[in-house]
Amino acid sequence: MRGSRSAHVGIVPRVIDVPDGLARAQAKANGEAGRAFVAALPGLAAEFLDRWRLRIDGPSMHGVTALVLPVTGADGTRAVLKLQLLDEESEGEPVALRVWDGDRAVRLLRHDATTGTMLLERLDAGRMLSRVPDDHEAVLVIARLLARLTSVPAPPQLRRLDDIAREMLAETPRALERVTEAADRRLLADCAAAVREVAGESGDRLLHWDLHDENVLAADRAPWLAIDPKPLAGDPGFELWPALNNRFDPGDVRWRFDAMTDVMGLDRGRALAWTLGRVLQNALWEIEDGDPPPADDLELARRLRDR
Repeated sequence: MRGSRSAHVGIVPRVIDVPDGLARAQAKANGEAGRAFVAALPGLAAEFLDRWRLRIDGPSMHGVTALVLPVTGADGTRAVLKLQLLDEESEGEPVALRVWDGDRAVRLLRHDATTGTMLLERLDAGRMLSRVPDDHEAVLVIARLLARLTSVPAPPQLRRLDDIAREMLAETPRALERVTEAADRRLLADCAAAVREVAGESGDRLLHWDLHDENVLAADRAPWLAIDPKPLAGDPGFELWPALNNRFDPGDVRWRFDAMTDVMGLDRGRALAWTLGRVLQNALWEIEDGDPPPADDLELARRLRDR
């Protein structure tokens, strides 16, 4: 890599593109802390480009929470530098990636625990599972990935599904008072009842939690790999919702649920309860923000509850 540390610090702030979408998302989700994170991104990028001897070789990318920079190392290795705000979800990402060690997931190359910055192998961002036209094939790809990812026990330091379930059940009575539609209140109460039945046995598997079709990319070394986990320890049935909700089709919900539980070898009763738990989790977040529960989620829950 050419240049000194001072050269990087002087140049990087002008060439790093911090997308407006990331700035808005951080401000909405994290307020002042999110705005401070976005303001610090150019300097943070400069620090790690210098420390890890990297150069940028493509346009920046982003999701809701992170800035991702395509980079090349001094030895020619092509990778991505991921800069994100540390929180209870993101701090578990390197823990899970180390456990999976590239098996069905992106490989972690370097990690800075203080900032949460990661250097990851570069996958093919142009080949995303969301671009596969066959909905059923996309669901099966996710199910096969999850079957392997959830086959290992979670490290003890990760957040746990039993804690999440306990918090959801505690929040539900107050939240239901704010739901205006009686049918929706009854449905969410049914979701809570289903969670209550399984909450004492919430599992110990390593969960990705957010494996939707935009978090699956192709690579030269494997057809499909998972990225961007928000890991926790729990029951694999809690993993199904993203693939059931992708490209939402009410008439396809039951096929997707049956196909995923078959591929992953899950007990359908428990998987149903934890999927209703995901619907409840999403609804509680929306209600807290002053919004109604997501209509697609409610329909998904009805289709599964009334099967």
